[in-house]
Amino acid sequence: MSLPPATPSPRSVPSSDVPADPSPVVATLRAAGCVFAEDEARVLLSSARDAAELTAMVERRAAGLPLEHVVGWAEFCGLRIAVDPGVFVPRRRTEFLARQAHALTPPGAVVVDLCCGSGAVAAALADLRPARLHAADLDPAAVRCARRNIEPLGGEVHEGDLYEPLPPELAGRVDILIANGPYVPTDDVPLLPPEARDHERRMALDGGADGLDILRRVAAGAPRWLAPGGRLFVETSDRQAAAAEAAVRSAGLRPRVAQDDDLYATVIIATRA
Repeated sequence: MSLPPATPSPRSVPSSDVPADPSPVVATLRAAGCVFAEDEARVLLSSARDAAELTAMVERRAAGLPLEHVVGWAEFCGLRIAVDPGVFVPRRRTEFLARQAHALTPPGAVVVDLCCGSGAVAAALADLRPARLHAADLDPAAVRCARRNIEPLGGEVHEGDLYEPLPPELAGRVDILIANGPYVPTDDVPLLPPEARDHERRMALDGGADGLDILRRVAAGAPRWLAPGGRLFVETSDRQAAAAEAAVRSAGLRPRVAQDDDLYATVIIATRA
């Protein structure tokens, strides 16, 4: 998968006022329970503009804020994706979804990314120079963030529920449809790590009783929007894969399951006949 270089961050060059020794930062993060304290310390040291900002960042991270919300960005498929407070942080496992879609996106494709969050997946596909690139999300904060990430790459971002805000002329013309919607069962949301449970909006996590409410809605609408031979890509979990595949098949699409054991990633890829 060939991707453009990471977008430089305005904070990527710290001043000489930022300490060079990461040991105190590592010690603070480790005491706060951060498993990857050394890696996180490097990110914080490279992001802070001065010692005062570094101290504030370390305090916020030690208090439990996601690292990505503290520094304002997340690394995804080699890109630096802007992530605002409260916005769903793109997961490492979702790189598998992006790569599966990237590998099957034809030249000049029409690409739509639903439940786009920060727009990380759409940004990863933008280097293919699709004929049209659209993304949509229901959360206004996510839409604002996605516009910062996608619009400079030539894409359009819409605010609304799934297909509702898309331009009507896209119906029947979408070659690649991606939906990384929420798929955590409602009863499992309280069991999520505090970083997600306490700092990301519930609408980005809660997928209903069995976690598949949004997936079913996406699958049901997909035949209307996909071009003949167009493909739908949705992320789910290993334990939900069989039910997710059945839901997609019942919508009239031909599904298959792709998995990456290293990333604990499961993706349903479905084709409109």
